[in-house]
Amino acid sequence: MALFTVLGMPPTTAALPRPRQDPLPDVGTPLHEVTFVVVDLETTGSNPAQDQITEIGAVKVRGGQVLGEFQTLVNTRVPIPAVISVLTGITDAMVAGAPPLRAALPAFLEFAAGSVVVAHNARFDVGFLKAACASTGATWPDPVVVDTVHLARALVTADESPNHRLSSLARVFRSRVTPDHRALHDAQATVEVLHGLIGRVGGLGVTSLEELAAYSGRVPQERRRKRHLADGLPDAPGVYLFKDDAGRVLYVGTSVAIRTRVRSYFTAAEQRRRMGEMVRLASSVTPIVCATPLEAQVRELRLIAAHQPRYNRRSRHPEKAVWVKLTVEPFPRLSIVAQVRGDTTAYLGPFGSRAAAADAVAAIHESLPLRQCSQRISPHRRSPPCALADLGRCAAPCLGAITTELYAEIVARAAAAIAADPGEIVDLLDARMASLARQERYEDAATVRDRLGALLRGAIRAQRLAPLAAIPELVAARRSPVGGWELVCVRHGRLAGSSRSPRGADPMPYVEALRASAEIVAVPTAPAPAALPEETEKILHWLDEPGVRLVRVDGAWTCPVDGAQRLTVPDARSRGGR
Repeated sequence: MALFTVLGMPPTTAALPRPRQDPLPDVGTPLHEVTFVVVDLETTGSNPAQDQITEIGAVKVRGGQVLGEFQTLVNTRVPIPAVISVLTGITDAMVAGAPPLRAALPAFLEFAAGSVVVAHNARFDVGFLKAACASTGATWPDPVVVDTVHLARALVTADESPNHRLSSLARVFRSRVTPDHRALHDAQATVEVLHGLIGRVGGLGVTSLEELAAYSGRVPQERRRKRHLADGLPDAPGVYLFKDDAGRVLYVGTSVAIRTRVRSYFTAAEQRRRMGEMVRLASSVTPIVCATPLEAQVRELRLIAAHQPRYNRRSRHPEKAVWVKLTVEPFPRLSIVAQVRGDTTAYLGPFGSRAAAADAVAAIHESLPLRQCSQRISPHRRSPPCALADLGRCAAPCLGAITTELYAEIVARAAAAIAADPGEIVDLLDARMASLARQERYEDAATVRDRLGALLRGAIRAQRLAPLAAIPELVAARRSPVGGWELVCVRHGRLAGSSRSPRGADPMPYVEALRASAEIVAVPTAPAPAALPEETEKILHWLDEPGVRLVRVDGAWTCPVDGAQRLTVPDARSRGGR
């Protein structure tokens, strides 16, 4: 007998392009564009680890049209239990001349490549297919899987069907094929059930693969009724603002396709409890179309900072960042400050919280004998000492134990660690952690580790932000996925403007137009950028991406050669959230 039979394939099938099944989550894939492979297996039992596949049947469909069918028996090389033969009609004699699993499985995987897998009780079929791949050395492609049982439980009521078995659902949806425990026939019946279920969810606003895969009938009708808020929104990159009936901003989000993303909030694709609460309060959605994805990310940050929406957990208070500075006085010390003053000293940060800044300060104090008191000390008179002087953890300038020149050398080492190379402090703290570990003082060692991590994160941030903040203007470009170029103008670390040049057009006139129309940005107080630190970091991340080209840079854009970025930030699990 032939190894495999492929039935009903149209003559033009070979010329059909293989659909992509890796869309961006925000864009979604319309269901009529999705290629489904509906599969059914017959087996010798219910345990994938012990039992064998006896038959594979599959139907490939797209847009309601059958593109092809696949069917093969599989030589199990073990006796088929009598009860299974009675149920399926498949006997040892029937599979004796069939291909073994090692030959049958690759043929099915090729048939299903690039498609969404559908099965009735998918856990059973997919479990056997995964086990088969493991036993034969094949690679399971891990496709998107849709389970018709799961959908039926949410869409088919008890008065329509006493259960959700394939035979019962086939009657509900008036399938032209009756399931009979043969793989191809059952797959054909599952196709009819799938189309019936898709028809039902379509009436509930589910039109994309992502919505279908996440669909649950537990979505409240109150939320479904609000899907009209997405009507008329642009399907373009940008920012969207959910507002209540008083016009207050509840939530700010960003997407590469605003309308598609907003629609997902009214389906089971959105499973966050807080978002369900937000949608119940929302009465309108305001879109802001952006020229580039970077502009959308930056606008989102600015809008969150401006409106403080109650349902945005992240970045609600970016303006509360703090810095660590060396004070300007005869005997400088480390101080946590809310803003950069423009004095000629070293700044570390910014930090997202005072606790993180305090950890970084403690790391430096662990390594260098800088004074920690806040009193003003004169080089011409003595002051009462603190306990740290007695412990030898302070150079004690209050006692006159050190000259301003020698103390300045300690300050210079701290400034070098902040602005350039923190290697000295890293080495000292590494030795301290090793010593504590040898004494089995693991909690103390973890505290030192966390402090070192805070210091390095602050130093890395400062050494990345400050150089870009110092540049009056930087213009960069990246090829757009839809053709042309994404153009970005950055001034003193702030996004001053962005635009696109069309496919095939000379981008330079668009660059000049962008520069002429970009925001005029006031020179910030160094080393702080002219934007929120999170905005400048997003810009730096974009500039680091492959394919970004610098078109124009006013001045020099450099970072320390032996800077903090070359060092590994330790795992600060106990305080990493800070």
